[in-house]
Amino acid sequence: MKNPEQAGQMLGEKEILNDFIISQKLISSSYNTFAGECVNEQLRNAFLNILDDEHAIQACIFSNMQSKGWYKTEPADQQKVQQAKQKFTQAQQAMPSM
Repeated sequence: MKNPEQAGQMLGEKEILNDFIISQKLISSSYNTFAGECVNEQLRNAFLNILDDEHAIQACIFSNMQSKGWYKTEPADQQKVQQAKQKFTQAQQAMPSM
């Protein structure tokens, strides 16, 4: 069995960045939950600031991967975008105001 240093050397940049983006998604999800369920307003704001930083990190990793062709996305069908927009606009209008 190889030691951890040797195993890490076998990973390429693509695999490392893929691991990073998966980790960032999990971290962001956790901070989002913490912020949404936090009773203390100062602590909630701290979580939201951290969440913003984590999203910036994730966007940087995503852009890097996408520029190398390692994270492919397809352009959205504009008709489906408009349908989703209408659906969520209607749902938002139907919600009682707080």
